[in-house]
Parts: sequence; structure tokens; C-alpha cells
Amino acid sequence: MPTAFSIEPPTSATAEEEAYRHVQRALRLGRFKPGDRLIPEEIAAEIGMSRMPVREAFRRLASDGLVVLRPNRGCVVAGLTVDELYEIFEIRSVLEGLAVRLAMPRIDEEELEEFERLLERMERAGQTGGSDWVVRHQEFHGRICALSRRPKLIHQISALHVVIEPYMRIWFDDADKPLSAREEHAAVIAALRSGDALHAEQVMRDHILGTAPMLAEFVTPSPGSTRAGEKA
Repeated sequence: MPTAFSIEPPTSATAEEEAYRHVQRALRLGRFKPGDRLIPEEIAAEIGMSRMPVREAFRRLASDGLVVLRPNRGCVVAGLTVDELYEIFEIRSVLEGLAVRLAMPRIDEEELEEFERLLERMERAGQTGGSDWVVRHQEFHGRICALSRRPKLIHQISALHVVIEPYMRIWFDDADKPLSAREEHAAVIAALRSGDALHAEQVMRDHILGTAPMLAEFVTPSPGSTRAGEKA
């Protein structure tokens, strides 16, 4: 069973799909920052294809909310306002809470042991100081959501993780993770172990909502800026 979020189909990729995956991955890893202009010719040269599939990929990324297509500037990496950041975490809290509730009948001792292992990996990644913590964090949440066995729900949650991932990586690189991070995820496991689906749902919702203020404070735009991290 998968333990990390992915919205990439496993089938062989068309040129447009390949371009989409390439740029999406670059955005997730923070290679491009909010306000950066994406040049289709440069990206096409990187992948070894014509501009047309890249332009089509830009349209798809725009529908995902990852880029903005502007008449005079072309394709520009989107940024999030603080309100949008909060909204994403609010939606995540509801959807992942639902996923937990649906997953509860399939959470047994074996799964609980796997959650403990994933938490240990997250902890080790945090101690090394690398942004691998973000990947391990997604694995933890992805494993729980996968047990809901609701593909459309998982897809929606995954899309929200994609939007927020660059900010999580920048946050991790530039700020110390709160000491409560392990305790909060341990509390999620304890709630899963309780067997009380409604309680586990609420713990997950509270956990996700509790992250929003810390991340919002870190990415709050400076005076005169309209979007978190966006260039003037």
C-alpha cells in the first residue's frame, strides 16, 4: 500500500504529462519561487521536447492553482495570501479528518506499528536538518489517508499537499520545527489506537489546524507584498 501522496498516474506519460510532472516537481521542491516567470522554451529544452506540450502543461498547472497565466508576463508561479494559506489548512483538516474516520475499520495492530515506524523516520529526518522531513511527514499522512480507500478523496487531499509543499519546505529550511511536532503526531497515533473514529477525526483536524498559524506567521508577506513569498 502506498505511504506517500502522489497525484501522478502510473501509466506511461504523454509529452504534456511529462512536462506537467517535470514542472510540478520543480514547484514542489521550491526550485521556482512565487512570482518567478516560467519560460516555456527553457523548460522544453530541459526536457527535450517542443514548446507546445509545455504550454499545455502550464494550463493544467494553472487549473491546479500552482501558476497564473498573465497576458503580459506569461506563466508566473503563484503565491498564496495568508487567507488562502489558512483556507487550505481548513479544507485539509476536514478532508483528512474524514479520511481518518473512513480508515478506522482497517487500522489494526500491524498498521499502528507502521505508523510508529513512519513517525520514527520523520523524527530522524528532522534531526538531520534536511527537508526530507517534509517527505516523511507526507508519508505519515498519506498512509492514513490511503486506508480510507476513497481514491477521489485521496486525490483532493494530495492536491492540497502539493500546493502547500513548497511553503513547508521553506519553513523547514529556515525555521526550527516546534518541539511539539513529534508529540502531535504521537497523539494522532494514540487516537487511532483508541478505536473511536469520531475522536480520531477530531484529533487529526485539530493537528492540521494547529499548523496553520505557525506557517502563516513564517510566510506573512512584508508590507507592500500581496502574496506570501511573492516577488514584487
